[in-house]
Amino acid sequence: MVSVWERFGYMVWMREFELACLEGVPTREIHGELHTAVGQEAIGAGLAGFLRADDALASTHRNHLHAIAKGVDMRAMLAEIFEKETGLCGGFGGHMHLFDASLKFSATGIVGAGLPVVIGHAWAARLRGSDAVAVAVVGDGAVNTGAFHEALNMAGVHRLPVIVVVENNEWAISVPFHQASATATIAERAPAWSAHGVRVDGTDVEAVADAFGTAVQRAREGGGPTLIEATCYRFRGHFEGDADTYRTEEEKERRRKEDPLVLTAQRLISRGVASAEQIDSLRSAVTAAMADLLASVRADRSPDPATALRHVFVEVA
Repeated sequence: MVSVWERFGYMVWMREFELACLEGVPTREIHGELHTAVGQEAIGAGLAGFLRADDALASTHRNHLHAIAKGVDMRAMLAEIFEKETGLCGGFGGHMHLFDASLKFSATGIVGAGLPVVIGHAWAARLRGSDAVAVAVVGDGAVNTGAFHEALNMAGVHRLPVIVVVENNEWAISVPFHQASATATIAERAPAWSAHGVRVDGTDVEAVADAFGTAVQRAREGGGPTLIEATCYRFRGHFEGDADTYRTEEEKERRRKEDPLVLTAQRLISRGVASAEQIDSLRSAVTAAMADLLASVRADRSPDPATALRHVFVEVA
């Protein structure tokens, strides 16, 4: 069992990892869009410790925290994001296409496309006679896609060991959730697919962990799919470079005060689990370690431009 102190450690590593990624945007070490999940760390940390290597997790374009929770090597992941030969995919995939076959972790930039993937993993587990589960993490924008409905319907019909975690950060790029949903919540839709639905405060790492742990156990025991809606707020724009004018400065400033790292630290101190000094020491140590990791990755080689078309076309011997 992962303790709340350990989950706070995950949150600190996740925050520092995202900040390290941000350094590569203005220097053009990272090309294309970069999506970070600063402010959503309690959800990622809440997933940690429940999944085995043979459990599948399919993530989104905002995927770094889920990869860390699944146990993907952070150096190899950072190297992939910084487009280095030492990356998970040799620097060819970039941040939206992180992939680790050994841990059954994948990500996609196509909204809602992770759901059909986990249905395949869940079917495979059943055919093998395994109690492995399959997890999809999506944003609130994905819940109105056809793939989302079709996949959850299949999961419900066949009582597949599927858990869907919806990170409802209230904005599908620039569209507010309340303008795009016929229901007040996402969790209340679950019965339509014979799934168990639960809505949790996504800034509360313990609430997320309790809901996710219960869902995993339920799936392993043959109880069918679970839909978890975790409410949260992304502190930065949809991607780096997003003007983010669709949200007011007052809204953003107010919501940033609900920082899950700060809330969790306050909870740890109030319970006597850790002191302010211990928390500061942890954060300083992680910050220094991440700086060393980033410097190490930056020293790695980028792929040879002559290999740019590798993995694009079928290679015939």
